[in-house]
Amino acid sequence: MTLPRPHRDDVLIAVTGLLGGLVLWSFDLHTNGYQAPLPGWVTLLPLTAMAALELLRRSMPRTALLAGTAVMVSDLFTPGSLATVMMFADLSYAAVLYGSPGAARRIPVITGMLTIAVTIGFLALLRNPGALLIGVITGLVTFGPATTGAIVRNHREAADAARLRAEQTALLAEMDRAQAVVAERARMARELHDMVANHLSAIAIHSTAALSLDDEATTRQALGVIRENSVAGLDEMRRLIGLLRDSAGGDTEPAAAPTLAGLEALVAQARANGAPSGLRFTLHDARDGADALPAPVELAAYRIVQESLTNALKHAEAGEVRVTVELDDAEQVLSVGVRSPFGRRPGPRAPGSGAGLVGMEERVALLGGSFGAGPAEGTEGGPHPVWIVRATLPLLVDDKEFPA
Repeated sequence: MTLPRPHRDDVLIAVTGLLGGLVLWSFDLHTNGYQAPLPGWVTLLPLTAMAALELLRRSMPRTALLAGTAVMVSDLFTPGSLATVMMFADLSYAAVLYGSPGAARRIPVITGMLTIAVTIGFLALLRNPGALLIGVITGLVTFGPATTGAIVRNHREAADAARLRAEQTALLAEMDRAQAVVAERARMARELHDMVANHLSAIAIHSTAALSLDDEATTRQALGVIRENSVAGLDEMRRLIGLLRDSAGGDTEPAAAPTLAGLEALVAQARANGAPSGLRFTLHDARDGADALPAPVELAAYRIVQESLTNALKHAEAGEVRVTVELDDAEQVLSVGVRSPFGRRPGPRAPGSGAGLVGMEERVALLGGSFGAGPAEGTEGGPHPVWIVRATLPLLVDDKEFPA
């Protein structure tokens, strides 16, 4: 069996203890006196053995303590050396500090019971109060170092646990920061899509019409719509950039978010953009002049209507696009529905990626509502199928920040 390489601190302790014991022996300084049955030179044997065990105090603490106990008992039959006693006390300390958790719990208890037993035994044997001194010395050599090792070990474990908690806290903070960055990017992408897609869709449709129809009046009308939507889109882009700058600087208040009060203008704009494609847009607001709703709810409802109208401009067949907004005071929910013709109409059509539906679903999910979009049930094979977007938004929202 190959012994582990000793730690350099253990080597230093062993060499120091051995040299100190040799100095004490050279001056005939002993702990047991000259009444010991063995001659003085025998003191060097336990001294050397104890110094050798010090090399194992960190790598094999329990083995070193057990062997050191045997060496300490043999030292009682020699004149003895204070260096041997001190190195044995260090082995008791190291066995608790570097040993297993079970040994760290048991050794202080065992040494405490040993101290009590030695004290009572010598009192009964000697029947002299001076026997208490033997118990005190035994406690100082065994129980004291073991208790000190337990205290130091507990402090080290507490420090390690605190350091681990600090590392975990830092890791969680970094994860929260990364999630916040991802959420902010998603919010910016959703806001940019909702604000600009409507205008760009109208531009794409009318520019395609202008290129495909050889009619001067139609071309001029299409160019006018293109210019109007370009200017509106640029305004929306400037507003978004301003919001980003304001939130970064923090010196000014951000611009007000859209509300349901702007639905009429939104539908009117869609009506103007969709007229060349045969689309008619109507708004049915059944809120009956209700008070303003929570800002996150109004913003989500506005964006859902805006994106639904944009999708209707891209894909809907000629016909009526109906927007419905209803407020249920009993259930404390706001219902938003957009019904549009579903089919393949002739003529120009803007491409779509499906990001709008994902954005609408995310907005509703953030508020804890329900969302659905697709062909109306039972109409897929009928002569006039429709596409329905419906969202239910709860009015009671927690006090937390919702993405714009």
